[in-house]
Amino acid sequence: MKTKIPEILEQSRVCIGVLASDESYGLCGAFYIQGLRIIADDGKDREAEGWEHVSVSREDRTPTWEEMCFVKNLFWEDYECVIQLHPPSSKHINIHPNCLHLWKNTHQNVKLPPGVLV
Repeated sequence: MKTKIPEILEQSRVCIGVLASDESYGLCGAFYIQGLRIIADDGKDREAEGWEHVSVSREDRTPTWEEMCFVKNLFWEDYECVIQLHPPSSKHINIHPNCLHLWKNTHQNVKLPPGVLV
Protein backbone atom coordinates (compact mmCIF):
# COMPACT_ATOMS: atom_id res chain seq x y z
CA MET A 1 0.00 0.00 0.00
CA LYS A 2 1.04 3.58 -0.41
CA THR A 3 3.06 5.07 2.42
CA LYS A 4 1.13 8.35 2.38
CA ILE A 5 -2.63 8.65 2.12
CA PRO A 6 -3.83 10.79 -0.81
CA GLU A 7 -5.60 13.97 0.33
CA ILE A 8 -8.74 13.11 -1.68
CA LEU A 9 -8.98 9.86 0.26
CA GLU A 10 -8.39 11.44 3.67
CA GLN A 11 -11.15 13.96 2.95
CA SER A 12 -13.55 11.08 2.25
CA ARG A 13 -12.95 9.25 5.56
CA VAL A 14 -16.14 8.32 7.42
CA CYS A 15 -16.61 7.27 11.02
CA ILE A 16 -19.22 4.53 11.35
CA GLY A 17 -19.43 2.52 14.59
CA VAL A 18 -16.65 -0.08 14.73
CA LEU A 19 -15.26 1.33 11.47
CA ALA A 20 -14.47 4.66 13.11
CA SER A 21 -11.03 5.92 12.19
CA ASP A 22 -9.11 9.15 11.90
CA GLU A 23 -5.97 10.29 10.09
CA SER A 24 -3.80 8.35 12.57
CA TYR A 25 -5.10 5.13 10.96
CA GLY A 26 -3.44 6.02 7.65
CA LEU A 27 -4.86 3.93 4.80
CA CYS A 28 -6.96 1.79 7.17
CA GLY A 29 -10.55 2.65 7.86
CA ALA A 30 -13.79 3.48 6.10
CA PHE A 31 -14.15 5.92 3.23
CA TYR A 32 -16.98 7.19 1.03
CA ILE A 33 -15.93 8.69 -2.28
CA GLN A 34 -17.75 9.12 -5.60
CA GLY A 35 -20.56 6.79 -4.52
CA LEU A 36 -18.12 4.08 -3.43
CA ARG A 37 -18.14 2.67 0.09
CA ILE A 38 -14.61 1.52 0.88
CA ILE A 39 -13.21 -0.40 3.85
CA ALA A 40 -9.43 -0.78 3.91
CA ASP A 41 -6.97 -2.78 6.00
CA ASP A 42 -3.17 -2.74 5.72
CA GLY A 43 -2.79 -6.44 6.60
CA LYS A 44 -0.58 -5.79 9.63
CA ASP A 45 -2.81 -7.40 12.25
CA ARG A 46 -2.14 -11.07 12.97
CA GLU A 47 -5.41 -12.37 11.55
CA ALA A 48 -4.74 -10.78 8.12
CA GLU A 49 -1.50 -12.76 7.72
CA GLY A 50 0.03 -10.00 5.60
CA TRP A 51 -2.88 -9.59 3.19
CA GLU A 52 -3.69 -5.96 2.47
CA HIS A 53 -7.41 -5.75 1.67
CA VAL A 54 -9.82 -3.17 0.33
CA SER A 55 -13.53 -3.87 -0.08
CA VAL A 56 -15.50 -1.67 -2.46
CA SER A 57 -19.27 -1.50 -2.68
CA ARG A 58 -22.06 0.67 -3.97
CA GLU A 59 -25.63 1.01 -2.77
CA ASP A 60 -27.17 0.54 -6.21
CA ARG A 61 -24.90 -1.89 -8.11
CA THR A 62 -21.59 -3.73 -8.20
CA PRO A 63 -18.57 -1.45 -8.83
CA THR A 64 -17.33 -1.26 -12.43
CA TRP A 65 -13.83 -2.15 -13.66
CA GLU A 66 -13.05 1.57 -13.94
CA GLU A 67 -14.17 2.19 -10.36
CA MET A 68 -12.03 -0.70 -9.11
CA CYS A 69 -9.04 0.73 -11.01
CA PHE A 70 -9.71 4.12 -9.40
CA VAL A 71 -9.72 2.52 -5.93
CA LYS A 72 -6.60 0.46 -6.69
CA ASN A 73 -4.78 3.68 -7.56
CA LEU A 74 -5.94 5.38 -4.36
CA PHE A 75 -4.39 2.70 -2.15
CA TRP A 76 -1.50 1.20 -4.14
CA GLU A 77 1.26 2.44 -6.41
CA ASP A 78 1.10 1.88 -10.19
CA TYR A 79 3.87 -0.73 -10.07
CA GLU A 80 2.12 -2.86 -7.40
CA CYS A 81 0.16 -5.93 -8.51
CA VAL A 82 -3.20 -6.18 -6.76
CA ILE A 83 -5.63 -9.04 -7.34
CA GLN A 84 -9.32 -9.88 -7.22
CA LEU A 85 -9.92 -13.46 -6.13
CA HIS A 86 -12.50 -15.99 -7.22
CA PRO A 87 -12.30 -18.57 -4.42
CA PRO A 88 -14.09 -21.92 -4.48
CA SER A 89 -17.83 -21.62 -3.89
CA SER A 90 -17.43 -23.36 -0.53
CA LYS A 91 -15.32 -20.38 0.65
CA HIS A 92 -17.72 -17.62 -0.46
CA ILE A 93 -18.86 -15.19 2.20
CA ASN A 94 -21.36 -12.73 0.79
CA ILE A 95 -22.20 -10.10 3.39
CA HIS A 96 -23.05 -7.45 0.78
CA PRO A 97 -24.31 -8.34 -2.72
CA ASN A 98 -22.67 -5.32 -4.42
CA CYS A 99 -19.19 -5.72 -2.94
CA LEU A 100 -15.88 -6.52 -4.64
CA HIS A 101 -12.45 -6.90 -3.05
CA LEU A 102 -8.84 -6.06 -3.85
CA TRP A 103 -5.98 -7.99 -2.23
CA LYS A 104 -2.20 -7.81 -2.04
CA ASN A 105 0.02 -10.26 -0.20
CA THR A 106 2.89 -8.42 1.49
CA HIS A 107 4.94 -11.61 1.96
CA GLN A 108 5.23 -12.64 -1.68
CA ASN A 109 4.66 -11.22 -5.16
CA VAL A 110 2.00 -12.66 -7.41
CA LYS A 111 3.43 -14.49 -10.39
CA LEU A 112 1.68 -13.10 -13.45
CA PRO A 113 0.86 -15.07 -16.60
CA PRO A 114 2.90 -14.28 -19.73
CA GLY A 115 2.40 -10.68 -20.90
CA VAL A 116 0.45 -11.68 -24.02
CA LEU A 117 -2.21 -13.16 -21.72
CA VAL A 118 -2.56 -10.28 -19.29
